[in-house]
Amino acid sequence: MHDQRNQPVFTDGYWWSNDGLRLHYRDYPGRKDRPPILCLPGLTRNVRDFEAVAERLSGEWRVIVAEMRGRGESAYAKDPMSYVPLTYLQDVEALLNTLELERVVLFGTSLGGILSMLLTSADGDRVAGILLNDVGPELEIDGLARIRTYVGKAATYPTWMHAARATAEANADVYPKYEIEDWLRMAKQLYRLNPNGRITLDYDMRIAEPFNVPGNEAGPDMWRAYDTLKGRPGLIVRGANSDILGAATAERMANRFEGVELVTVPDTGHAPTLDEPEAVAGIDRLLARI
Repeated sequence: MHDQRNQPVFTDGYWWSNDGLRLHYRDYPGRKDRPPILCLPGLTRNVRDFEAVAERLSGEWRVIVAEMRGRGESAYAKDPMSYVPLTYLQDVEALLNTLELERVVLFGTSLGGILSMLLTSADGDRVAGILLNDVGPELEIDGLARIRTYVGKAATYPTWMHAARATAEANADVYPKYEIEDWLRMAKQLYRLNPNGRITLDYDMRIAEPFNVPGNEAGPDMWRAYDTLKGRPGLIVRGANSDILGAATAERMANRFEGVELVTVPDTGHAPTLDEPEAVAGIDRLLARI
């Protein structure tokens, strides 16, 4: 991808998982005297989710956006039961080792935030700071039930406008102030053009198989994993209307130890896009502490 001055904004890179899958990441250039920011998307999402964040921060910060197995340009797994957090964690560790990254700042949305907590728990020396976007050690049952109603349900559309209207219908409660151009932008993050010229969701529908088994959406004891954030700069971003990260859980996370800030994004559900003014200001405060 290039910007208006025809300067490359990012390069595409690939790495191999332990079980032989070719996985994809985007690499936005930045200063070498700072730890890179590693962005980890949510369950059904891909590298395009972090475009606004990465484009804003690149130059000052190197930003790497990982695409989990079964999403976007990353290979689909032969065994759908490998679509679980502990396998994703091994994939992320393989990326860190491939790129020889000794320290990173983690930005994790939803599932990506769970992976961020697990990575801090497993390899804390590597983590210079952490942003958890609308996720915590406890997930709300109602929100998980809502996600289970749509994940893994294939949908195709003849035009981008059809996809945008379907996206609006499904997410009106999450982003109540969105206009059609916002829905069109979101549809282009969620969907891709398939070889038959149809607009289709950009992930392997089989990621739903393990997710639909309760307990498979996170690690076994996530409060213990969360507690390994202690001593690092941290930011929790919560959508005011979130049905995944409850307000009480978010407050408990912020008050558990010093150095963690809670920012709430108004008129937003699960999950904030991180280009809202409240999130932007919070990210800048977080990075100033790294």
